[in-house]
Amino acid sequence: MILRDPVHGLVAFESEEDSIVSRLLGAREMQRLRRIRQLGLTSLAYPGAEHTRFSHAIGAAHVMKLLLARLRQIDRELPFWQRVTSERARDAIAAALLHDVGHGPLSHLFEAAMPGAVEHETWTARILLDPACELHRILAQDDPSLPRRVADLVAGKHELPYLARAVSGTFDVDRCDYLLRDAHATGVRYGDYDLPWLLRSLRFSEPSGPPGHHAPSLAIDGQKGIVAIESFLLARYFMFQQVYFHKATRAAEWMIGAILRRALALVVDGTRLPVLPPAIAAVAAGDVPSLDQYLELDDQVLLGAIHAWEEAKDPTLSDLCRRLRTRSLFKTIELSPEAHADGEGFTGSTFGALDDGAREKALAAARAIASEQGLDPDLYVGLDVATDTPYAEDDSLHVVFPSGKPRPPSEVSFLLDRLRNETLTRCRLIFAPELRDAMREAFVR
Repeated sequence: MILRDPVHGLVAFESEEDSIVSRLLGAREMQRLRRIRQLGLTSLAYPGAEHTRFSHAIGAAHVMKLLLARLRQIDRELPFWQRVTSERARDAIAAALLHDVGHGPLSHLFEAAMPGAVEHETWTARILLDPACELHRILAQDDPSLPRRVADLVAGKHELPYLARAVSGTFDVDRCDYLLRDAHATGVRYGDYDLPWLLRSLRFSEPSGPPGHHAPSLAIDGQKGIVAIESFLLARYFMFQQVYFHKATRAAEWMIGAILRRALALVVDGTRLPVLPPAIAAVAAGDVPSLDQYLELDDQVLLGAIHAWEEAKDPTLSDLCRRLRTRSLFKTIELSPEAHADGEGFTGSTFGALDDGAREKALAAARAIASEQGLDPDLYVGLDVATDTPYAEDDSLHVVFPSGKPRPPSEVSFLLDRLRNETLTRCRLIFAPELRDAMREAFVR
């Protein structure tokens, strides 16, 4: 199988160990990913961001092939039982392809918006391990134990830790692909980094662990790869700061959450909605959706329901749904000591330091403004706190030099030392546009 990819160019799965890819792509659970956008509602801010989890999955599998090729160039120093065999390569490629198969509609948005939602990683494991799923049957045809091994790899577990962390770790094939793909689709350059050079800079570090269980980990060549890993981690930092946490995207996602909360409350109270997907009906009844119900959910189903809810008898639900579909998005004010370039910032000291207590005080004041103007404060005002740690340093990646012990990247890089374990936080008030003047008067100094 040869495909053309806008990020990686020609992507080929032609060898015996990656032939399973073409069979897995035909499974209904994989085809569902064509109907789930990689970046949810980010296209409301970046019009090109219409790419899907399906294309990202293929990209991740391709990057895994590149990574495996590099590991085979450098694994001669390892004992044979720690090298990449054809079976291990097949397992890793399958895990890279299937790592996102459990995502709900609009990617991360659905599980964040639904109360008590099961995380997508759990759904992924259920899909891979359920004999009724096509993916499970395809994997089991190669080896009855393959579904379990792939599920473990997706969860970051394997007898070779370096292989597990290639699927789920600080430097993994998921991040390697989505940074480049998301940057390409959104038209920004923040996510660009030198993937070929980064892979070329990979080494193995000294084995560690108790006697008899020594396991090598991946490392970066200290003479060649420092700039490459800095670029990779800074790309992730900038993409979260400028793209993933964009104010329009976060406002739209908050509106989806408000819509779902309102719809669920109405269903619980006995109100009949024009359309109600079975998975959402199950949540309203206090149940966890069945796997079949969950797999029937995708972006089209959810957005189709929201469109139908514009005709709901409840005026609040109808209004929120109509605003979302016409992109009449809620506005934001950033609660931070300094204004940010992408919007207005709360720069006064009305609420003191912006700790949890200050944020809640700001939200209470905003809710009071909404109530005074006759809007439901639970649905027309909210507090959005977006956080990410771009570089959480662990023992999965080291820097090696011709002489000396492996060292954490932060010890040899000023940039990574500064970025290490730092949490990026964007805290915003979100509110209906008609409240903007009152909110500016209250919060912008």
